[in-house]
Amino acid sequence: MFEIITANLAEIEKNENIRIIHAVESGSRAWGFASPDSDYDVRFIYIRPIEYYLRLDRTRDVIEYPLNGMLDINGWDLDKTLRLLHSSNPTLFEWNNSPMIYKTTKEWESVRKEIDNYFQAKSGLYHYLGTAMGNYREFLKGDSVKLKKYFYVVRPLLACKWILDKKCTPPMLFSELVEAELEEEMRPIISNLLEQKAHTSEMGEGDRIDELNDYIEINLASLKATVDAMPKERKADWHKLNELFLELVQR
Repeated sequence: MFEIITANLAEIEKNENIRIIHAVESGSRAWGFASPDSDYDVRFIYIRPIEYYLRLDRTRDVIEYPLNGMLDINGWDLDKTLRLLHSSNPTLFEWNNSPMIYKTTKEWESVRKEIDNYFQAKSGLYHYLGTAMGNYREFLKGDSVKLKKYFYVVRPLLACKWILDKKCTPPMLFSELVEAELEEEMRPIISNLLEQKAHTSEMGEGDRIDELNDYIEINLASLKATVDAMPKERKADWHKLNELFLELVQR
């Protein structure tokens, strides 16, 4: 699949007249709990020719290629990327931390050197807490639940714990979060769910796991109270990002 994905990225570069400076896996395969038939969620950052950024008529700053078989590919323009970095967008930090890299460049290394300077703990915590709350409310409240959705709740909860404990961006790999943040008594339940997901195309529905639901509800309430009480963070200024943008588009 690596060769197929890199070939698709090269074709996108040619068709869109762009230069891709970083491309990674962003979904369950990068998180470490993919099913055998999970899609490949490829995300990339790109730069256009400098003339594009000086035009009055601008096109979208996102390139999206519809789901095609096993591939879901889309990317962000550099200007969108740096604006989102300024606002401490958690998705961008995840792409930077992905363990599955399809392409990277010296240009991205210049961005990477600045990324951690823009991480804001409270912003990240609200992102992961909102993700956990939304998935829990929608998928895990009934008597019969979509079992795979437990990962889409537990992972962001553990990411919140990581941020509070370590004051930095959480890793992509679920196994790292489990090792660092999951209580011992919950690990057999999660291990069993991982085993099921690794060997079945879709876990389907099953009985709600009351012990895990109790754990989730306790942590959702506790984390929300903690995050709500945190002081508001001040954003960094734009100077360094403006310099970086000009440097990269002129290369």
